[in-house]
Amino acid sequence: MKKYNQSAIEKLLVSRGAKRINFSQVHLVSNLILIAFLSIVLASCSKDDDRPSSEKKGISEEIKELIYFKGNENASTVIINAQSDPSTEFSTFEVDLIVESLNTADLLAVNVHQAQTLNPSILDGNGITLDQAIALNTESIEMLYKVVTYFKDQGRTVYVLGISFGAFITQELIAKKGIDSADKYLIITGRLDINDIIWQWSLEGINGFFENGVTPMIDPEPVVGVDERNLAKITAGIGMNRYTKLFKPIEDLSSVTYIYGATDEAVGRLTTEEIEFLELKNANIIAGSGNYSETFFDFITQGFKEAFGIE
Repeated sequence: MKKYNQSAIEKLLVSRGAKRINFSQVHLVSNLILIAFLSIVLASCSKDDDRPSSEKKGISEEIKELIYFKGNENASTVIINAQSDPSTEFSTFEVDLIVESLNTADLLAVNVHQAQTLNPSILDGNGITLDQAIALNTESIEMLYKVVTYFKDQGRTVYVLGISFGAFITQELIAKKGIDSADKYLIITGRLDINDIIWQWSLEGINGFFENGVTPMIDPEPVVGVDERNLAKITAGIGMNRYTKLFKPIEDLSSVTYIYGATDEAVGRLTTEEIEFLELKNANIIAGSGNYSETFFDFITQGFKEAFGIE
């Protein structure tokens, strides 16, 4: 498998004109980062368990219509990826790299459709409203929950991986469907309560970013095109949620591992209040000093180990 390094990714970003990573356009670079971290990290994960599952479970045709999957259909462990970018394109490469890098017969990796990837035409033409964006996110959560529940009901161990936009989707799953929906969660570069001004800018087609991971700033490059504005509204429609309030009824978040970077320019660093909330709820927090992309490179190995026991 081709190896990538951080310097190479940064040069590639510059060559593509991605001057900044921001909340409303995280999807522009998340695929490149995911290629890098999965090829570097998962190649070092455990390859000891090559035993096939003794019970033949398979996957129903109904569920197959909602997912892209790779690996052993009968595996006892399922890693479900909440797609990391608010895009109309359904991603496959994360799943491919997970399975190819782990090289185990007892793993199934899955990416679940979101509303706009299952039916991209819903964003064509006129711009959507905030209420419509919220409704689309609700539809995405229902699909994710259906897939997670399906594998859980088969008696499998189910892990949910949420990175960037997928972090917010994962948090919404927990808030709406409960912490026991899956066995463990790994959330990377998300926010519990992102600054209101960021999602409000995104709603208006204005890109925002965080200077030094703290101060909200306006990017001079606007969101252009109806589709891009609609995707920005989908991002705003979930970024507006306050998860310190939504998670308050949950007594224990010890099944959640949360990774953040102190200088994350895309979503900002966790605030003192967010950190204290996670600590109060017994979540496992992994903190770094890096920006959006550096957080992946520095802590994804530790994240897989601490969250899922994969090393």
